Amino acid sequence: MDLPVMPPVKPMLAKSVSRIPPGMSYEAKWDGFRAIVHRDGDEVVIGSRTGKPLTRYFPELVTAVRDNLPPRCVIDGEIVIAYDGRLDFDRLSERIHPADSRVRMLAEQTPASLVAFDVLAVGDDSLLATPQAERRAVLEAALSDVSAPVHLAPATTDPAVAQQWFEQYEGAGLDGVVAKPLDLPYRPDTRVMYKIKHERTADCVVAGYRLHKSGPVVGSLLLGLYDEEGVLQHVGVCAAFPMKRRAELITELEPLLTDVAGHPWGSWADAAAHEHARLPGTPSRWSGKKDMSWVPVRPERVCEVAYDHMEGDRFRHTAQFRRWRPDRTPESCTYAQLEEVVRYDLAAVLSPDG
Repeated sequence: MDLPVMPPVKPMLAKSVSRIPPGMSYEAKWDGFRAIVHRDGDEVVIGSRTGKPLTRYFPELVTAVRDNLPPRCVIDGEIVIAYDGRLDFDRLSERIHPADSRVRMLAEQTPASLVAFDVLAVGDDSLLATPQAERRAVLEAALSDVSAPVHLAPATTDPAVAQQWFEQYEGAGLDGVVAKPLDLPYRPDTRVMYKIKHERTADCVVAGYRLHKSGPVVGSLLLGLYDEEGVLQHVGVCAAFPMKRRAELITELEPLLTDVAGHPWGSWADAAAHEHARLPGTPSRWSGKKDMSWVPVRPERVCEVAYDHMEGDRFRHTAQFRRWRPDRTPESCTYAQLEEVVRYDLAAVLSPDG
């Protein structure tokens, strides 16, 4: 492979802001695997956000890249899997598997797509120093004839349209809007774009915690919600506490310490139990050798957390602690309180006019 921008490349990143800023180029924020795709003839390398290769996990996209992208190019985009008209991150995660036979089986059953939204090089020309607006024009010309499973991400310079996308596209599994300054060069591994994500709140039961890697202080609180059968399901964690607050939480939760045997999640270490309920995670290919043990507490305290969106029956990302809710009973913390997002057809998002 001989390209003006060689792998590995870490993608340009975005920092969170609360509102859509004016005077920029706007795109939907896709919920998948960020990917930098290098193609030089038949040679294709798909790099992850960290720079590690993803190529072997998506053989169908290697073929699609050869069929759709320019013969020599470097493209920034997102790998996604659609299921039932919306993005499905769980099915995407299943593709990171050590067995090649399973990867190829899943590639046939739930094929992935590549949504392209930036270009770093075409032919012999590096576009890293080229302003965003000009790169977008090059990308549109280079991908004018692409077909599924490769898609050109819709973009607009109209903030009103961006606001409409922000409100509607969540129903298709997307999680916000990205804003890019029009004069911005491509700056790998630097947070120079802006992301505007959805945020809502929920009252959750605190049923345990994990210790912080630095010592005997709280690393994260384990959160639960009751389902329709009255079973407490593990829905995620909240974290990002200042160190002083982590120590205070140890003291606050000490009176609630209990034995795991009588806890609603007492069977968490039994892999078979996870087939019938949501429990704190056991080690997996994602966690590796990370210590997944946790400290059980009686599920008697309720806290309000902020979250962006749900992935099935759990929080897609780490939630943010807002406050204790002494006025709420644990039994009142059910899935019924969660806002239901109006569905939106992913095919409409990926249509030529966005």
